[in-house]
Amino acid sequence: MADWAGKRVLVIGLARQGKALARYLTAQGAHVTVTDQKPASSLASAIDELEGLPVEFVLGGHPPGLLEGADLLCLSGGVPADLPLAQQARERGLAVTNDSQVFVDASPAPTIGITGSAGKTTTTALVGRMAERHAEVTGARAWIGGNIGRPMLEDLGLVKPHDYVVMELSSFQLEVMTASPNVAAILNLTPNHLDRHRTMAAYTEAKARILMAQGPDDAAVLGQDDPGAWSLRDRVRGSLWSFGVEKPLAGQGASCGGGLIVLHAGDQPEVVVSAGDVLLRGEHNLQNIAAACAIAAASGIPVETMREAIRGFRGVEHRLEWVRRVRGADWYNDSIATAPERTLAALRSFHEPIVLLAGGRDKDLPWRDWADLVTRRVDHLILFGEAASKIGAALAEFSGRNRPLTTDVRDGLEEAVQVAAERAERGDVVLLSPGGTSFDEFVDFAARGERFRELVNTL
Repeated sequence: MADWAGKRVLVIGLARQGKALARYLTAQGAHVTVTDQKPASSLASAIDELEGLPVEFVLGGHPPGLLEGADLLCLSGGVPADLPLAQQARERGLAVTNDSQVFVDASPAPTIGITGSAGKTTTTALVGRMAERHAEVTGARAWIGGNIGRPMLEDLGLVKPHDYVVMELSSFQLEVMTASPNVAAILNLTPNHLDRHRTMAAYTEAKARILMAQGPDDAAVLGQDDPGAWSLRDRVRGSLWSFGVEKPLAGQGASCGGGLIVLHAGDQPEVVVSAGDVLLRGEHNLQNIAAACAIAAASGIPVETMREAIRGFRGVEHRLEWVRRVRGADWYNDSIATAPERTLAALRSFHEPIVLLAGGRDKDLPWRDWADLVTRRVDHLILFGEAASKIGAALAEFSGRNRPLTTDVRDGLEEAVQVAAERAERGDVVLLSPGGTSFDEFVDFAARGERFRELVNTL
């Protein structure tokens, strides 16, 4: 564990991860300065949360001289790694890190880290559920967080060596990390966050950092059916596990073909559950469950515990979440789908006629495959938000298919829901699966999903 006493640390960003860093580092005796582009008037509640701590605030910009005397620079989750101030820090020889790195370095318990372009939240939640059930038996505790829920630093002082730590890690977090979890999983790699990383190669390198500091006693779990994830197998430094439809190419892992989730980790394959025991919709969720089983097995969690956790698991909020039935149509909240690839998985989860709400803010991602499937599967399309015109333009290539039957464009989510209610008929699925981020209208995908539920519940 690092000795923070007397260190001068500059934290950029007063969001939840920045606040967690400020609390932890000051408790360890560091001198902390927090800077944010937003003015103090916009950050009043965050400042109040840190009241009483010896924290200096520099708000409304990043003035010259902030790095003078600093020993370390910490980035909050939404702050780009190539921010000029971060570049200047590197030029001065200062380390640039974040809350996830600080936690992994200091955790007394082994860590499980899960990343990927799609499915990582569902997989993390299920592995966390498995770890919680096993911890109940062993007298330990399970801690789940990272890119979802609470920043892990909030609970670091309570973590014991025999506990389980399960972390979702985003490319934003990984791109500045030099520490790796003991069990590291890369589920898949498809275009995402290219507005931040610019190229697919840079995005892949950010994700691959989850493997870079592993040792021979660690384990890596890769999705074998995804070319991007499987291409990283030569970077694995410990034991290799894999998951996919067929039996593991790595020799150990899990499969989800033939209607069965099967663990391959001993002399004989062992059936964990059948597809009929799974409450989640979609083939992609069978992959997520296979991934969770491989990760759990690599972490020493027994099969019976996996089985118990899978049965009754209904997924996470805002991921293909059933909201209610209105006049015979089922409404689903998939607000977490912030990339076109995620919307494709959602569309493939249904056989019913679909009314799709899509839009938000684009991340410089390709929409061609999305347009191809939408013009085959969607009956009524409602576009909303900043990306509406770009998404609509992607449909032109497939205009000869004469689908969707109707396409409406609205400014925001509330108007989009009103139109969807007018278009929906008995037996339809009305699906919010935007394909874009929420930042043009909401603070995050969760706020968008909660607003969607509110609107649907008032229909």
